[in-house]
Amino acid sequence: MKLPIYLDYAATTPVDPRVAEKLMQFLTMDGCFGNPASRSHKFGWQSEEAVEIARAQIAELVNADPREIVFTSGATESNNLAIKGAAQFYHKKGKHLITAKTEHKAVLDTMRSLEREGFEVTYLDVEASGLVDLDKLTAAIRPDTTVISIMFVNNEIGVIQDIAAIGELCRSKGIIFHVDAAQATGKVDIDLETLKVDLMSFSGHKTYGPKGIGALYVRRKPRIRLEAQTHGGGHERGMRSGTLATHQIVAMGEAFRIAKEEMHAERERVAVLRDRLLDGIKDIEQVFLNGDAVQRVPGITNVSFNYVEGESLIMALKDIAVSSGSACTSASLEPSYVLRALGLTDELAHSSIRFSIGRYTTEEQIDHTIKIVHDAIDKLRDMSPLWEMYKDGVDLGSVAWVAH
Repeated sequence: MKLPIYLDYAATTPVDPRVAEKLMQFLTMDGCFGNPASRSHKFGWQSEEAVEIARAQIAELVNADPREIVFTSGATESNNLAIKGAAQFYHKKGKHLITAKTEHKAVLDTMRSLEREGFEVTYLDVEASGLVDLDKLTAAIRPDTTVISIMFVNNEIGVIQDIAAIGELCRSKGIIFHVDAAQATGKVDIDLETLKVDLMSFSGHKTYGPKGIGALYVRRKPRIRLEAQTHGGGHERGMRSGTLATHQIVAMGEAFRIAKEEMHAERERVAVLRDRLLDGIKDIEQVFLNGDAVQRVPGITNVSFNYVEGESLIMALKDIAVSSGSACTSASLEPSYVLRALGLTDELAHSSIRFSIGRYTTEEQIDHTIKIVHDAIDKLRDMSPLWEMYKDGVDLGSVAWVAH
């Protein structure tokens, strides 16, 4: 077995070899390298056809019309285009936006930037399960609310929000509903014919496609208008100018095609591995699963090991590639803002590890992971005075620590 073991599929996924094979056919003189916007020759026509096939493959996974798919450089750009584009286009209707505190930074920071432009944003608290309470969301809606943005699957804890119910609420109030579905494609069924979602962001590299490519679903009926954020040659129906990256688009299309075909079998396989992992570590004392136990994707498991410092645990788990918090924010020493929003203490939030399982994870790797985790926790707790105090029955919450 090759070490280290990759268990950070929520940060990025390896490109599926079938996808890489496809991507390589659109680069060189021998391949199909033309600009899809070149209308006067075969090189351009071939590339355009390849792009349109990929557009249809992406639309098919989420049951949308291919004309509703706009290519971007990734889910971060899709989130920016959707939220800024809709907020700015409909600003005469109102300047109030709603999102949740556990959203990805690409949504939260986009909202922050709109606040600087004079918009007002409500950041909803979530329940201890990580789920948005529909009544609290309803209560936050005002007559001037124009856009609500709630993610499908959380990237740190893997909980699935009730997008169908939130969509019904938004539609009944005439509010535009944006969903960040970067972590959802290929993991949960998405049917945009039935879901009342107006804008949805997708990512290539979270679904075994390449990095640097994403898409935004923009509903046609009822028609949603956006203010473009990137100006130029008017590509993508004026919503996102810039030469289309044929090779990446084709690769993302292939990745979504495979996701549609293999999703259900893969979900079952990953669930079995997830259960195996949880069964293997649940006998460790003071271990807590973060987020709702039922409403979640099997691929993301976030666990807190009390009385162990998260960063030292990651160092001790050097043979496993895991993360504490999300890749986008793990460079900071702040405890995960998502876990804090669930009501975890700083200590528990700091001692959390996200295990994310994917297409190439094996049973052997899970068993090895269980063994490494057990050894690391035992070793770190042996060294921890806090663990000793806890075992002696000291209530650590009531200890008055002396500052030096």
